[in-house]
Amino acid sequence: MQFSDFGLDSKIMSTVEHLGFNEPTEIQQQAIPAAMTGHDLIASSKTGSGKTLAFIIPAMQRLLKNRALSKRDPRVVILTPTRELAKQVFTQLRMFTSGSQFKAVLILGGENFNDQVKTLEKDPQFIVATPGRLADHLSQGHFYLNGLELLILDEADRMLDLGFAEQLAKINKAADHRKRQTLMFSATLDHAQVNDFALALLKKPKRIAIGSAHTEHKDITKRFYLCDNLTQKEKLLQHFITHEDHQQMIIFTATRADTDRLSTLLTEQGLSTVALSGELNQGQRNQIMDGFSKGQQKILITTDLASRGLDLINVSHVINFDMPKHTEEFVHRIGRTGRAGSKGDAISFVGPKDWISFKNVEGFLQQKLTFDTVDGFKAKFKGIKPKKAKVAVKAQDNAKSATQVKKPKAKKIIKKSFLAEDAGDLPVLKRKQAIAPQDIEDSELEEQN
Repeated sequence: MQFSDFGLDSKIMSTVEHLGFNEPTEIQQQAIPAAMTGHDLIASSKTGSGKTLAFIIPAMQRLLKNRALSKRDPRVVILTPTRELAKQVFTQLRMFTSGSQFKAVLILGGENFNDQVKTLEKDPQFIVATPGRLADHLSQGHFYLNGLELLILDEADRMLDLGFAEQLAKINKAADHRKRQTLMFSATLDHAQVNDFALALLKKPKRIAIGSAHTEHKDITKRFYLCDNLTQKEKLLQHFITHEDHQQMIIFTATRADTDRLSTLLTEQGLSTVALSGELNQGQRNQIMDGFSKGQQKILITTDLASRGLDLINVSHVINFDMPKHTEEFVHRIGRTGRAGSKGDAISFVGPKDWISFKNVEGFLQQKLTFDTVDGFKAKFKGIKPKKAKVAVKAQDNAKSATQVKKPKAKKIIKKSFLAEDAGDLPVLKRKQAIAPQDIEDSELEEQN
């Protein structure tokens, strides 16, 4: 299949050819024609699959071929979970709107609010935004969405995980035109809150699952190492930095404090290191990412802030200093390496506090994961046994009797589902139920072999 097979406007085709795209990716092959026919859509595909063009192209086609529903209201709103991803989407969108009559604006948190008000007053056709800041402008009446034609949610699962449900609901309610079309993209369709939102936002949607979140990154080698404590993690990290042949490296931590501490430690050792933290303003974050993408530093230390949407082709290694709290985030983290057909390495440290997250990742990937070792760094920690049923002992009439404590029956959870038409080559996989902390006995360590 070629892009010319979609029947796209000549202006769109000219941009596609200028960018050097010949054949559409799998997600583009399925999503573009579905969106162009006016269907609501819920779709999933792995990172680096080309999903951004899968919604930009049909959005441009709609605006070029159809009359606006309103003279002043924006025609297309694209929502993303992070400012970094919004910037990337906006950059690609500008390639298509350049030289056209359509104006695109970027509305982000952390930037001047009054400047954004003036920008919105110019009646842009496209708005790319983070949901929190856009909802603020909407509440203050700086623009209206009654005539919105197309609402696009990029990485809807991530937006919901970050707590934007209220803002998304507000935006959805304001965009109340009966002809509004909604496109929802998610890393996984096996996400309860995403399905709940699909019920509220989408009308008889087409469902597209290209691969799945479980899909192996063929060009990425995954390695896992047991660690006893923080000190051992730091020694292992220094070992890999010293002995692994790497181009650029991203180190993921659990907290901002860990990011700052590791950055200081590595910088003091003379390593070319930079830290990306949520407390930085937008200008500082932009400067850091621009510098790292140009190869000015070799090591980037960050939380999950940088796990999505960044196309950094020179990253050869990803190190999970801490396992991610959200299981799906593991896939997005390691997807920062092995780009554009290059080989990549993903190294994960697993300590006692990481064990539950590790087991959830194992279930999510639907495979048994094994541990590697490094000479001189053998850990005493061997994992945590599943919790055994406890026995309560009650004294009665000076006679000991043991009574097994009955666990309360777990409430049956009924998952909502929505009517959707399947498209694509793969069904949606069901991942194993996540392990709850109460199902693990922290004090019980497996005996050393």
